[in-house]
Amino acid sequence: MIQLRNISKHYPVGFGKHEILRDVSLDIQQGEFVSIMGPSGSGKSTLLHILGMLEDASEGEYLFQEEPVHKMSDKKRTQLHRGAIGFVFQAYHLIDELTVYENIETPLLYKNVPSGERKSRVADILDRFNMVAKKDLFPTQLSGGQQQLVGIARAIVAEPAVIFADEPTGNLHSDQARQIMELFSELNKRDGITIVQVTHSDLNAGYGNRVVQIKDGRLQ
Repeated sequence: MIQLRNISKHYPVGFGKHEILRDVSLDIQQGEFVSIMGPSGSGKSTLLHILGMLEDASEGEYLFQEEPVHKMSDKKRTQLHRGAIGFVFQAYHLIDELTVYENIETPLLYKNVPSGERKSRVADILDRFNMVAKKDLFPTQLSGGQQQLVGIARAIVAEPAVIFADEPTGNLHSDQARQIMELFSELNKRDGITIVQVTHSDLNAGYGNRVVQIKDGRLQ
């Protein structure tokens, strides 16, 4: 499903360059639950952002569902990102001015999903996540765990092929973190969604079926 070949990422610094990723090659199969682990500054979040098409690699090849991302136009990449990828962030990244319902609906608006289908999909997600009673609340009225549930609901409402999660429990206490990780496990096992998470937590990594270690920008 995902193939990285000799991916590097660097930024210009003075007359030289600061290397973030070095010669990274990685295959991820459909239906896997992969955890990327490494110390702070190792490049793991940058790798996830490249996988999620939020950043471009400086060098190398990226194939997503056999399509060459590194050769795509911005328009084609945006379409692929909206259609096939869900992203869950540590800081939630909800839109404060929108209600829970409206936040979850947003990806469907980007995809021009008809009104009736949008209502049906959002209603199903709200019911599945036990959030029907909170649909008219705003993010600031929710706990951290509830905000992250909304973030995950928003990520899956458009039925992505893969979810990329960047430290998804980093701001949560242990009970909330367990609930989020059990939800990811269910999405992977029951719905067949491929999940790639960046995490510092061995406990969180244990929910997946493969751990990828990165250090100083290189896979170990």
